[in-house]
Amino acid sequence: MHEVYLRLCGQQDPEWNGRAHFFAVAAKMIRRILVDHAREKSAAKRRGEMQTQPLDESLTIPVQRDLDLVTLNEAMEELAAIDPRKAQVVEMHFFAGLAAKNIAAVLGVTEPTVRRDWNIARAWLYRRLQDEVQP
Repeated sequence: MHEVYLRLCGQQDPEWNGRAHFFAVAAKMIRRILVDHAREKSAAKRRGEMQTQPLDESLTIPVQRDLDLVTLNEAMEELAAIDPRKAQVVEMHFFAGLAAKNIAAVLGVTEPTVRRDWNIARAWLYRRLQDEVQP
């Protein structure tokens, strides 16, 4: 979280269009930081080095122990290529914990649309990640 704060404060003349927009930008930064951390952890394992503290214990955001953030990021990039809005909904909801009301305000759509996008994107990601696990 400190890294997100530093990145947000380090921006030159940020133009926030309200609280929800701020959290949408923060969600994108959190996602990038988590994915970078997961990649570093994976690289350290290949080199034989071990990290002393697991990612999910060092964050205040609950993360499943077996969640592969690099694979999730790849799946989200695929989803973004198919439907960018659904990927944005997942990013804001999953990484920043924004409610449908706030996401709707950022994206300029209705709350039911956000809920529908979340349900569809969640099912798509689940299927995509299951395909990744099964050979």
